[in-house]
Amino acid sequence: MVNMSRRDEQLKAFERLLDIMDELREKCPWDRKQTFESLRCNTIEEVFELADAVEDMNMKAIKEELGDVLLHIVFYAKMGSEKESFDMADVCNGICDKMVFRHPHIYGDAVARDANDVLNNWEKIKQKEKKDEEKGVLGGVPRSLPSLIKSYRIQDKARHVGFDWQKREDVWQKVKEEITEVEEEMKNGNVYNVESEFGDLIFSIVNAARLWDVNPDNALEKTNRKFINRFNYIERRAKEKNCKIDEMTLDEMDKLWEEAKKIGK
Repeated sequence: MVNMSRRDEQLKAFERLLDIMDELREKCPWDRKQTFESLRCNTIEEVFELADAVEDMNMKAIKEELGDVLLHIVFYAKMGSEKESFDMADVCNGICDKMVFRHPHIYGDAVARDANDVLNNWEKIKQKEKKDEEKGVLGGVPRSLPSLIKSYRIQDKARHVGFDWQKREDVWQKVKEEITEVEEEMKNGNVYNVESEFGDLIFSIVNAARLWDVNPDNALEKTNRKFINRFNYIERRAKEKNCKIDEMTLDEMDKLWEEAKKIGK
């Protein structure tokens, strides 16, 4: 049940943000100077900061970072209105129309028994939209996505049109095959081929993760953080021992690494 009093507060807060943006764009030299191109890198940075906050499940930080991202959305819409191309109403109505169109099980007569049905319907609808725009199955994958996320997305999109392993267990043979090919090219000493085969190997591992419902980017980030925590432990312990970490032997560092593992770092 929607709390109408709270909804009114939300609308007033959003209107306040629009008013502030209008004023900043008119009176602030920095805000007035910005363009779509100049904001692009900052926007990417803000999204990654939001991703960090979500990874930490820090609700205070998530709230703050959402505000930063929302500011950028309002900023782009303001610049769009100045060019008489679109405004915030167009942005909101556009996404509303898209959500209604892509949820026929809610706003139409389609049936979705579970979340997987929703995803399959979603991809079919998107493909119909792409057909109208003369784009292929993979046409909607952003070029600037980080490579690991991009490989997951293109594999997932191919899956929705039936291009996938019949049995997920079969993917491991492909992973082993790619490992062998990397080893062979290493022996041959062909740097270009080694890079290419490493790409194939990573792609096959992403495929395996996807088939077992593991997001490879999330999995790798957890391992990154685990490594950072354990390595930080080694640095702290080295400092306690009055040792410089770059003067420690590998055996000494390995011993501290095992300590970190035991205490759950």
